[in-house]
Amino acid sequence: MGTVGQGLAPDFPEAVLRDLGAGVFTVDMAGRITYANPCAERLLGRPLERMLGQDAHGLLHRRPDGGPIPRERCAMLAPLYGNRAAEEGSEEHFRRADGTVLPIIWAATPLLLSGRQAGMVVYFDDFSQHRGYADRMAAHTAALEALTARLNLLAEVSAVLMSTLETSARVRKLLRLLVPAMGDWAVVDLARKGPPGLERAVRSSTRPHRARWLERPLPPLPEKTRAAVTRVMNSDDPVRLTAKELLENPDAPLAGTHRKLFERLGGHSATVVSLRARRQSYGMLTVARAGESEPHTDAEIRLFLDIGRRLALALDNSRLYDEQRNVAETMQRQLLAPLPQVGRLRMAARYLPAQSAMEIGGDWYDAFLLSGGVLAVVIGDVVGHDLEAASHMAEVRNMLRALAWDHEEPPSVIMRRVDEAVTNTSDAPMATLVFARIEGREGGPWQLRWANAGHPPPLLVTHEGEARFLTAGHGPLIGMSATLNLGLNWPDAVEDLPPESVLLLYTDGLVESRTRPIDLGMAKLGHHASVLARRMAHRTVDEFCDELLTRIAPSGDDTALLALRLPEAGAGAPGDHRPPPPPQAPYSPAAPNRAAPGSRRQDARVRDTTRDPRQEG
Repeated sequence: MGTVGQGLAPDFPEAVLRDLGAGVFTVDMAGRITYANPCAERLLGRPLERMLGQDAHGLLHRRPDGGPIPRERCAMLAPLYGNRAAEEGSEEHFRRADGTVLPIIWAATPLLLSGRQAGMVVYFDDFSQHRGYADRMAAHTAALEALTARLNLLAEVSAVLMSTLETSARVRKLLRLLVPAMGDWAVVDLARKGPPGLERAVRSSTRPHRARWLERPLPPLPEKTRAAVTRVMNSDDPVRLTAKELLENPDAPLAGTHRKLFERLGGHSATVVSLRARRQSYGMLTVARAGESEPHTDAEIRLFLDIGRRLALALDNSRLYDEQRNVAETMQRQLLAPLPQVGRLRMAARYLPAQSAMEIGGDWYDAFLLSGGVLAVVIGDVVGHDLEAASHMAEVRNMLRALAWDHEEPPSVIMRRVDEAVTNTSDAPMATLVFARIEGREGGPWQLRWANAGHPPPLLVTHEGEARFLTAGHGPLIGMSATLNLGLNWPDAVEDLPPESVLLLYTDGLVESRTRPIDLGMAKLGHHASVLARRMAHRTVDEFCDELLTRIAPSGDDTALLALRLPEAGAGAPGDHRPPPPPQAPYSPAAPNRAAPGSRRQDARVRDTTRDPRQEG
């Protein structure tokens, strides 16, 4: 067995072999067993004394079924026949004393004594233990991969559900994730808001044309089916369906909604989960399997339940978003009164809500006749972007109207009164606004007298296209001077309004965005207003506003715009027989046409042009 190392006990090699956790035996040059360690005895169920002198190949080596193996095909004997290299493998079997076979992992190497080959050493172990470990590792790896795939799918689902507020787009993107990854076809049935019923979206990996034909509102359901659908939609438990059950039993609870799906799209089984969040039921999600695939596992069904809850939460958020937006928009539009028409002056206004529900609220415009017959115009913006800001805007607007009507005073004095009233009687935060009087008699000349409380300056555009911002009259924001006891004031400013010029009052949403500073936005506004004043001199002021908004395309914040066009010199004066400007179609702010989300061009043309048809000249 070799020379004992210096300092080691003589029985050291024997102790190592005895305590080794694997079987070892040696054979001589004829293949007879000369030694076996205790682990080999235990694995083979054979005591050493019954193995000594036995032919190792004949005694032990077997096929998996226990049959003998020809000696010339024995790979383990190779080191005995001139091949001095070690051999190893994991596809062999040893026969135990009880007749059973033991799958082994093994290695064999020549045994050298005094420099000459004296036989062979065979090392072996129970391969079933190694194989079991490998199988367990493979199972764990597969489970980890499946979990990772589910987590990735959930991440993709969450991204899809957050990518848009439009329900049909969300549903279609979700179905593309589920098919074919989790099933051969999938369906989302959403409860309609109007007459009771279901709107259906379908996706199939094998029969896409048939799936498109199934995408339509479902006809009225029988009472039994309607009750079954209601139970599913109001339950947190999944429902397993089989094609056999539905096709053989037309009276099955969900046959009225799912039988046609199996008939047209095929498949053998499906899982149905509810779309339910915050005690609101929105519909059902169905995922089906076809062909040789297995029915959904419990883990997959738990995944569908999670996806159903996520979709329901997204739909519920859309509902809350729409409710808040509708309340804010309705409130704001009710405050946007019709514009009066004074003689041959012509006005138009536009209001574009913000793209986000949380950014609705503070912007407003106003125009009204004062007690002395002078026209007052206002543009303003209360700090904040929510429903509360819209409420505060109503307070400031009404205070300004009342004070301006009751006191025939310069705009600077009205500003001071509004500032004190807001500070002492209201919870409204600070606000910016321009309050102006259009002074003059019929036929002209006309003057603009105004004060500005921290608001973007008015823009005056002449008939020839000269555009100029009116930067005079600036003072502090409303709610700042009185609150801080600053003693600030608002100077009055006066400007002549040339005949046929256009005066524009606007909020910062028109000229400022997250990607563009306000100075660049104001330069863009001045340029386009100048071009349009020349090109559209004989068009209505409504058309002027529409084209201006189309060119600027404001986005992000809400936007208010008030435009006033002066008549020709002498128009409407005693003895003037020229016809008045053409009447323009009235619009109602209470029931605007709703454009598709993100369609700012269409919004600019249909929203909140307010005119009083009774005042048309």
